Amino acid sequence: MNPDILSDNKVIITAAITGGLHGKAMNPNLPEQPEEQAQAALDCYNAGAAVLHLHVRGPDGLNTPDINIYNKALKLIGEKSPIIRQIGNGIGAYIDENGEIKVATLEQRLGLLTISPQAEMHTINAGTFEFRTKLGSSTFNNPLWFNEKYLAGLDEQGLGVEVEVYDISHIANVMELVDKGILKTPVHFSFVMGIMGGIPPEPRHIMALLNEIPDGSTWQVITIGRYQLRMTVMAMTLGGNIRTGMEDNIYYSRGVLAESNAQLVERMVRIAREIGREPATVEEAKVMLGLK
Repeated sequence: MNPDILSDNKVIITAAITGGLHGKAMNPNLPEQPEEQAQAALDCYNAGAAVLHLHVRGPDGLNTPDINIYNKALKLIGEKSPIIRQIGNGIGAYIDENGEIKVATLEQRLGLLTISPQAEMHTINAGTFEFRTKLGSSTFNNPLWFNEKYLAGLDEQGLGVEVEVYDISHIANVMELVDKGILKTPVHFSFVMGIMGGIPPEPRHIMALLNEIPDGSTWQVITIGRYQLRMTVMAMTLGGNIRTGMEDNIYYSRGVLAESNAQLVERMVRIAREIGREPATVEEAKVMLGLK
């Protein structure tokens, strides 16, 4: 193994291209259908992203748990580029006719384990909390037994996992899974910041979270909304990995919509190099994330 692959110089850039809530009504450049997503994945790969975080939409543009659409999107993405495909375990949400957020059921989320062709890795969400937006709120249900069952399914298929934490208490939940032998180490953590009901996007919270995770862990910062750029840059300066893309922020700058996901990746690649870090290739990211 080339030791440089594991050096702090390398930063894994993940592109979250679609998300499970807002759509073209908020930014017409957001890719919704599998063909659009496959092209966006290729563009992000060419721009320097190593991981593609995926949620899918139905023909109506709304979030969907339809496995057939996941199958189609993953197949098209895999045909266009070697980017690491990552499934968002939460699936996503939609706004019903009463303006309330509706989320996928646990049974629908377990169905992601039947995707074919399967992605290289999935996310799990480390705890239950109230997911709030200006449009409404809903309980994001992530019980321990569900994560145990989901992780067992990933392990059976030899798939990688990224653990998303929305609160410092969620790290204790993760360590319980590790102690039970259900989650293997080193763990790849994502600190999700900026969601109402979750971790506020402040530098001091990154430091507090880093003090809680075990030595040898890999980690990244995900920031939703207007503070995304400053928090992701901070994560890179601290040696962490980062995520960008229209799932997390539809704007390139204040009042200016992003032209593409690749545009957002290109900016992070440029900034990474300015501070002495180099985007990890797909092959390097696989080693860093322990993917088979």
